[in-house]
Amino acid sequence: MVPKLQAIPESIRQIVTILQRAGFQAYLVGGCVRDLLLNLKPKDWDITTNAKPEQIVTLFPKTFYENSFGTVTVHDPDAADPTLKNVEITPFRLEAKYSDQRHPDTVTFSTKLEDDLGRRDFTINALALDPATDKLIDLYAGQKDIVDRVVRAVGQPDKRLAEDPLRLLRAVRLATELGFTIEAQTERAIRETADQLKAISSERIREEFIRIVNSSQPLVGIKLMSKLGLLLHVAPELEAGIDMKQNGDHKYDVWEHTLRVAQHAADKDFPLHVRLGALFHDIGKPPTRQWSKEKDDWTFYGHDVVGAKITRQIMQRLRFGKKISEVVEKLVRNHMFFTDTEKITLSAVRRLIRSVGPENVWDLMKIRACDRIGMGRPKENPYRLRKYESMIEEAMRNPTSVAMLKIKGEQVLHETKLGPGPKVGHILHALLEEVLDKPELNSEEYLISRAKKLAEMGEQELENLGQKGKEKKKNVEEGELKKIRDRHWVK
Repeated sequence: MVPKLQAIPESIRQIVTILQRAGFQAYLVGGCVRDLLLNLKPKDWDITTNAKPEQIVTLFPKTFYENSFGTVTVHDPDAADPTLKNVEITPFRLEAKYSDQRHPDTVTFSTKLEDDLGRRDFTINALALDPATDKLIDLYAGQKDIVDRVVRAVGQPDKRLAEDPLRLLRAVRLATELGFTIEAQTERAIRETADQLKAISSERIREEFIRIVNSSQPLVGIKLMSKLGLLLHVAPELEAGIDMKQNGDHKYDVWEHTLRVAQHAADKDFPLHVRLGALFHDIGKPPTRQWSKEKDDWTFYGHDVVGAKITRQIMQRLRFGKKISEVVEKLVRNHMFFTDTEKITLSAVRRLIRSVGPENVWDLMKIRACDRIGMGRPKENPYRLRKYESMIEEAMRNPTSVAMLKIKGEQVLHETKLGPGPKVGHILHALLEEVLDKPELNSEEYLISRAKKLAEMGEQELENLGQKGKEKKKNVEEGELKKIRDRHWVK
């Protein structure tokens, strides 16, 4: 297996060359080598060397060295590719004790590449590549594991995972992102030491969880988290839906349905907040399930309200930002709004839009479509959903009314010296007719000037003009609504 060297950017080659010309060993290492072997674009570039930090910083014009672990960051502010703006160079390091289960107690630099590779987490990440010679160093059969599509710990799995328990979750994330399986001994060690994940900060757990949710196969990843006992320490509320039967409308239990909804959001490549909304949309079902003798079936009344509260707790526990937390909570809280097109009114849709925000209402519809697929329904966009979409577009449409004019009734009273009465309304509707025909006339200066002239007309003549404006408004509105409904294939 030979990586595609042409995929290595010139700036990365130059960094390695500079180190080597200065008399040091230098290799690409870790995930970027793995990705090259998989013909994937690396998300970042890491270089390892036998040069010490103080030697590295002298070789490059812009560097950062603000840590106690020996990593020097070479900064290129002009790089168009964000993965090339900051490239980390780390000296060869020896294994060390991890008392805090995250950082080594001490950092000891080594002169041997094999020492550095021996401390890495998984064999597929324990690879080094010299781009100048095309030489690949593989001491732990990482290439074979890539071919076999296996995630395997370097050395003894329990020891390697205990150094940093985040590796328990990282193994699942790598397997999910890459479509790999986890090697049996490594999987067993993860299951047996899953409780150690409690020692890891919420922020670090959140970042791995996000990558699983944002992967192409979140259903696989979350099921694997549950199987290995990790979901219990991330979002245990999801597991309450396992084997929980739903009512007759549903083909799957709450757990399977939830994961299928989240998977469809991934299949559609929806953004993170929509995927999270899809994942948590029914999280309120387990605590609200009750048997109805009347319906002879299970009910979940209020699960949207309860689910929103649970979602808020999960987002806070994982230290998500306030903005995304609020959006996801709104999506969960309102996902049950669209139930019966015959009963939903346009005013109710407007209230919904105000509640979730016009910027989020279409994301709510995405979750609704995913929800339908997750129920085992073959059609994502049936008539009912198209009707909802039409009603939303109607509700969000700029109204064809005097409110769209760049002049208000108070201004007409002030500028024309008229007293309160029907004449002001006639003037506004007469102005509206002109603006509907020629939108360019909708300026405050023109409308004031025109209002003054209209005010000089007789009552009946002005009323006739106003009535023409009302009729024009009605015709325009009917035309716009027909276009909207035709676009969604509804009546």
